[in-house]
Amino acid sequence: MQVQSLHFKRRASQALADARLQANLRRFGSGFAEKRAAARAAYGVEAFERLRAASAAIRDRALENLDAWLLHFEAEATRRGSVVLWAGDVAEARARVLEICARHGLKKAIKSKSMLSEEAGLNEALAAAGVQPVETDLGEYILQLAGEPPSHIIAPAIHKDQAQVAELFERHHRRPASGDIERMTREAREVLRPHFLSADLGISGGNFLVAETGSVAIVTNEGNGRMTTTLPRVHVAITGIEKVVPTLEDLSTLNRVLPRSATGQEIENYFSILTGPRREGDPEGPEHMYVVLVDNGRTRFVGSELREMLRCIRCGACMNHCPVFQAVGGHAYGWVYPGPMGSVLTPVLNGLESAPDLPQAATLCGACEVACPVMIPLPSLLRTLREQQMERGLRPWAERAALAAWAFAATRPRLYGLLTALAARALRLLGGPRGRIRRLPFDPGWTQGRDFPAPEGRTFRELHGAGRRSRA
Repeated sequence: MQVQSLHFKRRASQALADARLQANLRRFGSGFAEKRAAARAAYGVEAFERLRAASAAIRDRALENLDAWLLHFEAEATRRGSVVLWAGDVAEARARVLEICARHGLKKAIKSKSMLSEEAGLNEALAAAGVQPVETDLGEYILQLAGEPPSHIIAPAIHKDQAQVAELFERHHRRPASGDIERMTREAREVLRPHFLSADLGISGGNFLVAETGSVAIVTNEGNGRMTTTLPRVHVAITGIEKVVPTLEDLSTLNRVLPRSATGQEIENYFSILTGPRREGDPEGPEHMYVVLVDNGRTRFVGSELREMLRCIRCGACMNHCPVFQAVGGHAYGWVYPGPMGSVLTPVLNGLESAPDLPQAATLCGACEVACPVMIPLPSLLRTLREQQMERGLRPWAERAALAAWAFAATRPRLYGLLTALAARALRLLGGPRGRIRRLPFDPGWTQGRDFPAPEGRTFRELHGAGRRSRA
């Protein structure tokens, strides 16, 4: 997938001006957030917070000795018949998968949802090598027909309405358009079923890797993941190196917090633990199982100020609660990972200079941190990236000059008091009789969509001082 994060401002402006997209985003609204709140209440608020703390501790324990747990996973997976392959970047990951296709003469791949395969541009690589990729998650399938990337990591097609999906189905399936959701879903099943039966390669992601047993755990709600990993003769799981957890007990804990945080479900519809290829006497499963473990910049987080980002279990809770994501949608972020988590991952994985506006694409309201099931301090990480941008001179010179001037004044209390008093009075005059500023000087963006309330003409320090004197 081509990185477009450099153009966040332009893409966000286009999203805000797209009336149809805005209607679709409003329809999505805070639905997942409300379901999470209900699931949290049903579980018990205090118990859920203990679950979050335990989940964060499990992820930290795995990441503190990431190399050891990965080697343990490799040993156990190999002992059970899987082949573990390593990839330093996405180019190597693509090469690994294409080597497997060539070795086994594979021609059609059915795919369960995998953000790492999006990160690697795997579909394009497979098609170029003569292997037909077919997305089988309904949302991902819709987007494959549309030629678009996902806009949300859990609900990838939330930016499309029913009529848009019906038009896509009519054009690609060559059947009369249906306005009935149940009929459209049945139609997708009928089209995908022959692919399930004829594919010789199944590709999945991996929600978790269990070091204790060498297993890959995947979570789905449609059952396509189970068919993708059992029907074809070859199964390839491609996932990031940070997904490893030590034990099955750890997996059990994380699987209680994941669905409640992602979609508000107590448990997913399908939860699969895949341990090696089919053995003698097994009724189902692939003849060969490969696990491709991809770094692609993840080790940059290890031991850094941003290391807590590796806890992420890709639930989408941060974007479900983010006012910026809900306003502009996922495509504005310009790469695989949108929302607050993407605003940290994308600059680190692709380079801070390639995504200069993503660390700024947040209000720092803290809703993402409160919702995160593994307690990632996302606002703090975003501030760290902002600091790195300033240190490296990656922000516009006017912004850097303004902040330098503010810092100069803020470290001199008398000067700061004088300047803020003058500014408060000037803004009061700009507000006029209405007390509203129609165009804010120096930063007109604040008043492009609404008037700015004018202060009453005195600073907080002045008001606070006057209150203390009146009480005395």
